[in-house]
Amino acid sequence: MSAEEPMFRVVRGVPTAEELAALVGAIVVRTRPVAAAAPPVVSRWARSARPVGATLAAGPGAWRASGLPR
Repeated sequence: MSAEEPMFRVVRGVPTAEELAALVGAIVVRTRPVAAAAPPVVSRWARSARPVGATLAAGPGAWRASGLPR
């Protein structure tokens, strides 16, 4: 794309200044990077019930291994 070519063009009709502003605003919002969500806060009470050792992993034999002592 050269510097003279527009990024977008109106195919039909004549948009008003407000319609063009709304289009540009929608494009700007859509192209912004999304901020990563903060990890959920786990209470000390809920954390106390979790095993201290290694985390469980999905895969072959995981169901059987979940009942075995660590």
